[in-house]
Amino acid sequence: MSTVLITGAGRQNSIAAGVSSKLDSDGWAVCTSDLEAGDYPCDLSSAQEAQELVDRVSRDHGTIDGLVLSHAHDSESGILDTTAESFDHHVAVNARASLLLIAAFANQVGDSGGAIVAFTSDHTTGNLPYGASKGALDRIVISAARELGPKKISANVVNPGPIDTGWMDEETRTGLIPYQPLGRMGTPRDIAGLTAFLLSKEGRWISGQLLSADGGFSARY
Repeated sequence: MSTVLITGAGRQNSIAAGVSSKLDSDGWAVCTSDLEAGDYPCDLSSAQEAQELVDRVSRDHGTIDGLVLSHAHDSESGILDTTAESFDHHVAVNARASLLLIAAFANQVGDSGGAIVAFTSDHTTGNLPYGASKGALDRIVISAARELGPKKISANVVNPGPIDTGWMDEETRTGLIPYQPLGRMGTPRDIAGLTAFLLSKEGRWISGQLLSADGGFSARY
């Protein structure tokens, strides 16, 4: 049985929760982590805990074959009101922790390799530290595809666009629907299938990509 580690799986209606359910039904041994929830609670603002998370999971389950980076810190602010402390915290969680998790994952993979999927966002204006740290995440994952390819590791970034995970009120949902060509908001289930494919042996030829899986939302640009 293949083992996957999924971060950011604290909320029941999150993207990570949808991916966890899909991979579990596909026969994966699913290990989840969040700040205070999941099988392996972990504070990813700590550089040490990122490494320890991978060590704990691999000690309990053997080699980790898939890594899904769904964790994120998000506190809205812009150019003029973002503090140095806030910016540093966003980078620590969204970018640095991802780098350390990827490195730890790569160091323990077996001869059959593995797959990495990370979730990003193009939200920037008014949400600067989040967007900037997600931009750093994008480059880290794409670089991983090149550097870790010889270890038979694929790495991709998925931009799901606005997903209705419970944070939307009716006004937000109504305002976004006209920009969705398929006439509805995305759900965690929509992202779960793509993630499962990218983690599969059949999907690993796709690597080094930033994929929009948003129901056509980004096609308006």
